[in-house]
Amino acid sequence: MIALNRPAPEAIAADAAGGVRRDSGRFRRRVLALAAASAIAGGLCFLIDLPVAQWCKTSPLPREMKRLLDLAEIFAHSTGVIALLIALAVLDPARVWAWRSPPSPGGSADLGERAPFLRLIGATFAGGIVTDLIKATVTRVRPRAMDLAMAGSAIDTFDRTATSLPHPGHGDLMSFPSGHAAVAAGFATMLAWRYPHGTWVFAVFAMLAAAQRVFASAHYPSDVLFGTALGMAGAAVLLGRVAAPRAGAARLR
Repeated sequence: MIALNRPAPEAIAADAAGGVRRDSGRFRRRVLALAAASAIAGGLCFLIDLPVAQWCKTSPLPREMKRLLDLAEIFAHSTGVIALLIALAVLDPARVWAWRSPPSPGGSADLGERAPFLRLIGATFAGGIVTDLIKATVTRVRPRAMDLAMAGSAIDTFDRTATSLPHPGHGDLMSFPSGHAAVAAGFATMLAWRYPHGTWVFAVFAMLAAAQRVFASAHYPSDVLFGTALGMAGAAVLLGRVAAPRAGAARLR
């Protein structure tokens, strides 16, 4: 018989593990590139913040569209996201609490790396935490609390005296950046890393949640874009050293 020169199981495992890590690095680079693009778009949106915010205040959406956007807020609100994370942990416990590539028929070693549930939570909320720190130092009046007709440019919205309310609440001065958009982007990024076959679905939910904040006069377009950038960047940093699951292996069983 002719002996076939097959690579050792250890070599196969090493090559596969390297491929998983390379995929993880590619995912991280793509997310960081999207985060940078979102931040640049946010800077450009300072030019249209006021007219967009004014239109949203004076042009109500159709009822069904408003209902859709309001429902999408669950993807961005901390309480709603925590509920979704709990559901994820219950529905997919084996791969959420500790990701491991399924063993091969030959019994080769696992090729994945541990991805504890706490890391997934951190990736979801890292950007939101950063936005809260920024809000504590940067004042920007929310569209709903400001007479936009009196503002000459978006720079005026960063003046706490520009509020149209006689006694504005602390939250009325915390428009920049959007924490909801950051959490939605972080959650969508984590889910896309975890379940790559659903990437576009998660992205749509995140965009709807961000749009809801603008149409509800809670934020300006630049707020949600900067929040989105922070959410994606935070998730990319925390997930960067964890091997990304392969698309086929990530499906629920």
